[in-house]
Amino acid sequence: MGRPATKPARLKDGFYIEVKNQGSGGILIRRDTKEQMQMAAEDYSRMKQVTVLGEMKNDKWVDKIKEKKKK
Repeated sequence: MGRPATKPARLKDGFYIEVKNQGSGGILIRRDTKEQMQMAAEDYSRMKQVTVLGEMKNDKWVDKIKEKKKK
């Protein structure tokens, strides 16, 4: 037993999908290439609900669309 972590967990560089059952929490699955991620998404989509999250690089999402600030 120790004290709980204070830093958030860091994700490795790669391509991520989220796989979950209907109505429950999901898990993140990482693949090295976009093609491997797409193949895994096809395989898991037969049984589970799959969300493609995109590419993570240096703790930032590469594929995310940046929202513009309102003045």
